[in-house]
Amino acid sequence: MSGRSLSPRINALLAAVLFGAGTPFAKVLLGTVDPLVLAGLLYLGAGLGAALLLAVRRGVSDVPLVPKLGARERLALGGAVLAGGGAAPILMMYGLRATPAGTASLLLNFEVVATTLIAAVAFHEAIGRRVWIAVTLVTTAACLLAWRPGEPWGLSVGVVGIIGACALWGLDNNLTRLVSTADPMTIVCVKGFGAGTIAFALAAVVGAHVPAVRASVMAIALGSISFGLSIALFVRALRDLGAARTGALFGTAPFVGALISWAVLGETPDATALVSLPLMATGVFL
Repeated sequence: MSGRSLSPRINALLAAVLFGAGTPFAKVLLGTVDPLVLAGLLYLGAGLGAALLLAVRRGVSDVPLVPKLGARERLALGGAVLAGGGAAPILMMYGLRATPAGTASLLLNFEVVATTLIAAVAFHEAIGRRVWIAVTLVTTAACLLAWRPGEPWGLSVGVVGIIGACALWGLDNNLTRLVSTADPMTIVCVKGFGAGTIAFALAAVVGAHVPAVRASVMAIALGSISFGLSIALFVRALRDLGAARTGALFGTAPFVGALISWAVLGETPDATALVSLPLMATGVFL
């Protein structure tokens, strides 16, 4: 395999590691920061980090805040900001607050399913039989993780929030694919500030509590790495691999988050997590 063909896969895997590591640390911050505010701070961090890198690389005057895109591409980027930047992280933060970080991390594999299905159905990407088998395995494992016999409909509110976030991120991935030829850092800048503004506006409407300075700085720093740098690497991978295959490689992110949750946060995986883990791992491998 040539270095050129390997590079997009490395970008996708690095993006997965950075994003996956963010889930358990976001769970910690949720102990002191309102979910809406945390979503805003994470994406603000992504936007600020991207803006800083743009300034260092080219100079602010030489880099437009909004990339030069056609009407269709501008519509796609706007949809990606609303779906993946605005609604998805808010659902994720509320879902994460009510769900163990390890379980939530594994549930994020449903993003692979959503990305693949949307890529195949709406954008007509070529999906082989092996990928469909993989999607079936991941979906089965996600259903096991999501099942809560004591809850109405067998699902907890937290799990529904996480699955909803994954579906929106799947749409985001496919829409971002349409603008992936633009500068990745510029895309991160637009998505970060756009999504952060949406979250902060909603937080102001509901009167969310303003967090302490230390917690805010930690959230911004986490967002710049786990969201900002991760999105930039993901966009680079999208250019060469397409949404379905990049999403499949990105499916390693939940395992990173789960391992950190169990090893660092001291969470103990339950029986469904232990059963789901090999199913998901096989699906991602395929």
